[in-house]
Amino acid sequence: MDKMRKSTGVILWILIFSFGVLWMLADTNMFDVIQQGPRTLGSVNGESISLEEYNNRLQYYTQQYSQQTGNSMTPEVRAQYEQQAWDDLVNSRLLQDKMDDLGIHVTDQEVVNMITGPNPDPLIRQNFSNEDGTIDRVALKSWVEAPENKQLLISIEQQMRQKRQQQKMNNYLQSSMDVSDYEVEQQYIRNNTRADVSFVRFPYADVSDSEISVSEDELREYYNNNQDEYKRKKSYRISYVSFDKTPTKKDTARTFEEMNRLKSDFATAESDSLFFNRYQSSTAYEVKEVAKDEIRELFRPVLNVAEGEVTDVIQDGGRLFLLKKLDETANEVTFTVFSRDITADPIATIDARAETADDFSFYAQEDGFEAEAKRRDLEIKEGFATKGNNFVSGIGQSQQIMRFLDTANEGQISDPLELNEQFVVIKVNEITEAGTEPFEEVKDQIETVVTNNKRKQQVLANVKELIGQNSDLESIAKATGKEVMTVESLTKSAATIEGAGREPKVVGAIFGLDEGEQSPPVEGTSAAFVVRLDKLYEADLDNLTADVRQRIRQQLRQQKSQTFMNTWIEQLREEADIEDNRAQLLRG
Repeated sequence: MDKMRKSTGVILWILIFSFGVLWMLADTNMFDVIQQGPRTLGSVNGESISLEEYNNRLQYYTQQYSQQTGNSMTPEVRAQYEQQAWDDLVNSRLLQDKMDDLGIHVTDQEVVNMITGPNPDPLIRQNFSNEDGTIDRVALKSWVEAPENKQLLISIEQQMRQKRQQQKMNNYLQSSMDVSDYEVEQQYIRNNTRADVSFVRFPYADVSDSEISVSEDELREYYNNNQDEYKRKKSYRISYVSFDKTPTKKDTARTFEEMNRLKSDFATAESDSLFFNRYQSSTAYEVKEVAKDEIRELFRPVLNVAEGEVTDVIQDGGRLFLLKKLDETANEVTFTVFSRDITADPIATIDARAETADDFSFYAQEDGFEAEAKRRDLEIKEGFATKGNNFVSGIGQSQQIMRFLDTANEGQISDPLELNEQFVVIKVNEITEAGTEPFEEVKDQIETVVTNNKRKQQVLANVKELIGQNSDLESIAKATGKEVMTVESLTKSAATIEGAGREPKVVGAIFGLDEGEQSPPVEGTSAAFVVRLDKLYEADLDNLTADVRQRIRQQLRQQKSQTFMNTWIEQLREEADIEDNRAQLLRG
């Protein structure tokens, strides 16, 4: 106490100085800046990605989805498009950096030519074409020179520059992925060379476990030599509780009432297609002409109403139907089907469940996840997820959950996450970082692999001995009580063999034989084989037409391009400095 009294003056001066500093920082809005956190959504190699362009990209996807499906996005679909919008922006900057490195630029004159040149871009041609397909040069010149179009012209110039640069990049990549005539011809030969073959199959499973012994040293030797096979990604063990979003009995009754109210309007509608659009039918407008004896049982009530009349409401699972008879003959009936899905009420059901889930999440963070679940008599379920894979055991595919887990800490409890059929609140129990799995954890897997390898080698050795004792395929089959199987017209490009399953190595061995030749033991995927090439039908390059040649070339080019682009973009991502602030800016 005496020391504290002696130090009172010093402490007082420290407090006064501290308050002064805090006051000064407040005047400079320093705390506002700190609270704001990151100012951009992220960056790629120092180039920022703004929230505005991200939202614009996401809005584009939202509009496209709505136009294509007629529905609004579910929370999970939206999460998938949010990830796609981010990936698009990151990839575009990676490609731009690469184009700059390669010196792929677009001159001002190239942009001018794309707008006013002799062969303008399709966007310009579409808006300034005469009826005969020529360009209305007078209208185009007037539009370009109009002062009120200045900002729009700048935007179009930027778009043309990016488009031209992308075309140059594509040409550069395509030139490095050209397909030679030799590659085309080899693919034609693989597609059109066929063989009639005979074989005897010796499944590895024929050797029982009791015939195989594996030592601890063998297991550890395999583990030490194959550690790359046991690399694990970051993984998460979670607990979660769910709050069902499925429609209630009240929701079903409400939808029935809505359909009953629509019945008379449907019967008197002058345009059925407009009625479908106005009242948002779950099924598209379609006129059905069906023979009376072929009408499915669910729709047979349409036979009992007069032309122009509508049936009572028909239920099939979670969907309700109204059928309107349009015409009827002695043998056929013409009708159309309006439908509505039974959905949960946005306020009475979904909002109520969301509020309950939010309430649980709040108190779980205050009082403990397990304690709050027990208090509410909620079942706690377990789940497992791996970074890079959107599948969560017990729940299914969820981009939202993986996004939460990506930045979560052990013990952290999530806010409610809205999935298609439920809200979930998650607790992160354990996070296992990426690395090599310990030997003890994968010992059982290794034992299975080593045992199967030994079983395989024993079968191959047995088959080799059989071949030495029997001169032909039929003798080998007879000696082992097996059957000689045959396949006709097996193509060289095939990966499967009828009666044997997927066996690409065996197919390769077959077409390495001469006609009439029998193979040594062939190591297949699930069995050892002895094969004989009975008849070979070689492809004739004289039958390779120009059209077929072009089609094969295009297919090979697409395969090369897809493989290259996927690998290339992934490599650019690994080498890039990517800053992702979505967790801070988009939370809530």
